[in-house]
Amino acid sequence: MDLNPNMSPVDPNRWVRRAAVATACVAMLPIIVGAVVTTKDAGMAFRDWPSSDGHNMLSYPWLKSAGDKFLEHGHRLAGIVIGLSSIVLVVVTWRNELRRWVRSLSVIILLCVIAQGILGGQRVLLDERGLAFFHGLFAACVFCLMAIMAVVTGPKWFSAAPFEGSGSLRRVRTLSAITIGVTFVQYLLGGLVRHRGTVLHEHLGFAFVVLICVALLFRAAYASRHRDLTRLADQLAGLVVLQLLLGAGAWVTKFGFGNYVAVHGSAVQTAVRTSHVVVGMLLLMSAVVMLVRTLRLLHVSKVDGRDCNSASAAPRNWPGAPAGLSGGVA
Repeated sequence: MDLNPNMSPVDPNRWVRRAAVATACVAMLPIIVGAVVTTKDAGMAFRDWPSSDGHNMLSYPWLKSAGDKFLEHGHRLAGIVIGLSSIVLVVVTWRNELRRWVRSLSVIILLCVIAQGILGGQRVLLDERGLAFFHGLFAACVFCLMAIMAVVTGPKWFSAAPFEGSGSLRRVRTLSAITIGVTFVQYLLGGLVRHRGTVLHEHLGFAFVVLICVALLFRAAYASRHRDLTRLADQLAGLVVLQLLLGAGAWVTKFGFGNYVAVHGSAVQTAVRTSHVVVGMLLLMSAVVMLVRTLRLLHVSKVDGRDCNSASAAPRNWPGAPAGLSGGVA
């Protein structure tokens, strides 16, 4: 096989890539439906699990149901779909992917999806809102893992070239990690608002911390002048602005404003509050992708001995290199 010096000795497999992207996209289905279920407080529409009112999950007359039961059973069916998609991802990855750690990542994703389903089932059986909170929080973590899988199987991962501005990349790396941390805290606070009705003002105040972190990350990404990072910075900026607008909308549709009277359970309130949750998850995912891409660029720059702050950086095949570095298999 002819190797580009800037690429790993393994080629991206289009089927693995397609399976990874498809799994991440399919995951949005149970995420969105689950967010609607929480917004409508329909999580306890059934008292049993994995059955629904004593019916097998696939035999329950879903299309004849309505209201909370329609939403909750739809969420359960969406969970089955993402479970099947995760199984396909594992099979495709293990048949076509040469990197052991990527194959392991696919298995971890499947195990997390299974754990997420069990967590949701226990929330029903125990009628415990605390588990509903963790169910939503864990969903964001699993979705970020799926996004990482899509990144590391994509063509940009393999074609990443050494970058001279390692100093600027390190700033992006640090700010990406900080942004992930504060966004996760903000997502956690939002979950407490939704499930417990607490920390509302803390959630509002911390939104400005997230905004500041994203602004600093945006500036650092543009200072690096790396096209992929600036595109991700644009995505983050757009999402954080949209999230702030949805947050304001969630406040208005819940508490009213001026002559507008909030109506509990209205279509507008459901749409705005659900969108606020979903965009928050996308914001967290985008920060994770920014960090992963930056780490890849730093890794390639160092492995190729072109780190601007380390002229003696080791080549790809330096003696004793750990698996994944020697030979450039990364």
